[in-house]
Amino acid sequence: MRLNGEIQPEEEERKVTDSFNSQTYSIGIGFPHSQSHDLVVGYALTSKKKKSFLQPKLLCLARNKGIFFVAIDLNRPLSDQGPFDVVLHKLSGKDWCANIENYRQKNPEVTVLDPPYAIEHLHNRQSMLQDVADLNLSDCHGKVGVPRQLVITKDPSSIPCEVNKAGLKLPLVAKPLVVDGSAKSHELFLAYDQFSLAELEPPLVLQEFVNHGGILFKVYIVGEIIKVVRRFSLPNVSKRELEKVAGVFRFPRVSSAAASADDADLEPSVAEHPPQPLLENLARELRLRLGLRLFNIDMIREHGTRDVFYVIDINYFPGTNQALANLIMVLKMANNFTTTRCRWFKSYRA
Repeated sequence: MRLNGEIQPEEEERKVTDSFNSQTYSIGIGFPHSQSHDLVVGYALTSKKKKSFLQPKLLCLARNKGIFFVAIDLNRPLSDQGPFDVVLHKLSGKDWCANIENYRQKNPEVTVLDPPYAIEHLHNRQSMLQDVADLNLSDCHGKVGVPRQLVITKDPSSIPCEVNKAGLKLPLVAKPLVVDGSAKSHELFLAYDQFSLAELEPPLVLQEFVNHGGILFKVYIVGEIIKVVRRFSLPNVSKRELEKVAGVFRFPRVSSAAASADDADLEPSVAEHPPQPLLENLARELRLRLGLRLFNIDMIREHGTRDVFYVIDINYFPGTNQALANLIMVLKMANNFTTTRCRWFKSYRA
């Protein structure tokens, strides 16, 4: 379907698949493989992820680079499809995880992005940041840590007492403990006083709020490729405001693409990206510790400092409405692919 002369994702996806199927194939069984194509990527994504990731421009770019995205039929055994060079997925459920893990074990020559057990690590906000807390980065032009936090699993009436016992300082950011991709798992609350904390619904994570100039850095990591974009975030909370305001306030998802701050006129001390050496070391360590190659981290800089940063969230295969960000990352990957077949993916296979 066309709107205002533009090719819609469904139409472009169908054109790519038809083009792929119309070639002359010479090897493999199941889904045929062309000698003339460099890379075949089988994908299993949610409808929301397909819409945000498989943009028409991305599909055309991939096709021109010899990269073909082919939909995986969830109603057929994965072993009967392909052959694939890469399997890209973002689905949940025990059955799917078992299927993809079984496929990964039986087809070690295929790169699976990423192993289900590694992705599962990011479904819990307590475990996702533990690897950052355990880091000891040195000579990286900065420091990286995580805000002090407390996990509450039940009995909201006990939260004020638990917060006092842990010595956490107000205000506190409250987030759901479990990250399952739903809108609810990205809800964000800011609590100004201890007694209002009893209004929250466990299980949740409470993090000390760190003033950061209202700017958050989303660091997209694709293998060794790093891309940083700025987002507007929660504003600083002054001591005067903390003394006068009480209650728990709900905020929208502040790090969405609609909150882009890349073109905003900001003070250099707030807008400056984290140092590249710091990002490279952090990305390398997290790739190794998490066992992931496709994720993003949300970072903030402590206001009034230049080199003190905090990681407040990690997301797998991050969703973004910025097609350009996807285009840039995939273009760089495509350049690697065409230089030598699958070099980028093969060199980082788990």
